[in-house]
Amino acid sequence: QVQLVESGGGLVQAGGSLRLSCAASGSRVSGGVMAWYRQVPGKQRELVADISSGGTSNYADSVKGRFTISRDNAKNTVTLQMNSLKPEDTAVYYCNVRFFGNYWGQGTQVTVSS
Repeated sequence: QVQLVESGGGLVQAGGSLRLSCAASGSRVSGGVMAWYRQVPGKQRELVADISSGGTSNYADSVKGRFTISRDNAKNTVTLQMNSLKPEDTAVYYCNVRFFGNYWGQGTQVTVSS
């Protein structure tokens, strides 16, 4: 069983930056896909970015060029660097790992004020 704990959310003004981190425990997940999703009330959870075990990343069009996903397989962590934040980035952000199962963190709130 994999447990995921996110950190780094908060309130920031438009144009600012935040860095989200997610630490996995219970099992090494270096062979799995790690990802960040986000969700706003009344809407479906959407993929923000994911990264394969080999380091290949994929981004939603809305965040390309502003967000960067990275992982540290030795530390069992995934990070999302978010720059040039916009009010529409406001959401609860969830860490996700797909590795012999589909695991979710508890979510961390990101609020971008205009």
